[in-house]
Amino acid sequence: MHVSVNPAPPPPQLAPPDPDVREHRRRLLDAMAQACSSKGFAATTIADLAADARVSKRTFYEHFSTKDDCFIALYESASAHALSVLKTQVDVSRDWHEQVELALSAYFQALAINPMLLRTLFIEILGLGSKGLAARRRVNRELADFIVAVARHCPVENSGIELTQTELTQTDATGLVGAINELILQAIEDGRADRLGELITPASRLVRVVIDGARNP
Repeated sequence: MHVSVNPAPPPPQLAPPDPDVREHRRRLLDAMAQACSSKGFAATTIADLAADARVSKRTFYEHFSTKDDCFIALYESASAHALSVLKTQVDVSRDWHEQVELALSAYFQALAINPMLLRTLFIEILGLGSKGLAARRRVNRELADFIVAVARHCPVENSGIELTQTELTQTDATGLVGAINELILQAIEDGRADRLGELITPASRLVRVVIDGARNP
């Protein structure tokens, strides 16, 4: 007996993201950045953001539950941009010592484009409670992961010193990120957010000490 089997229906096609949805989110983040730069996060309201982004308050709530959520999204977006700039400056085929200052210079320059926004992002995120701290840890972890990967794959000109195979640990990299963030915070508090270039030399020295120490303990 011949039994015919009907072919399975094709899987449903997912609709591409609505361009308007992406555009509305981008405008809301831009509005948050502008508001933080001009009058600060605390004085900014959801009505302000909706008006500046040229969307309704209902549209705002389609993207973010609270003003804090919008700010955290901006913080993560700005941090991702700075990390992407850093990544473009790193070539794992070259000695790390040859490129650390160039990479950090590009990273600090990306952060310092808007000193007022930088101050808000680095300081206000600490006042958002557990959600803000979780966002900060996610951002720091991504940067630490990148440093570990680079340290693992970049050669080092050792000037005749025999290096061991010890690798930089996640804990080492996390401490390094924390130290660099502290340098940035201190510069912000001292009114030097527009002069992060001054941090290149001490930050580069710190990176070299930590990575070389892990490779030759």
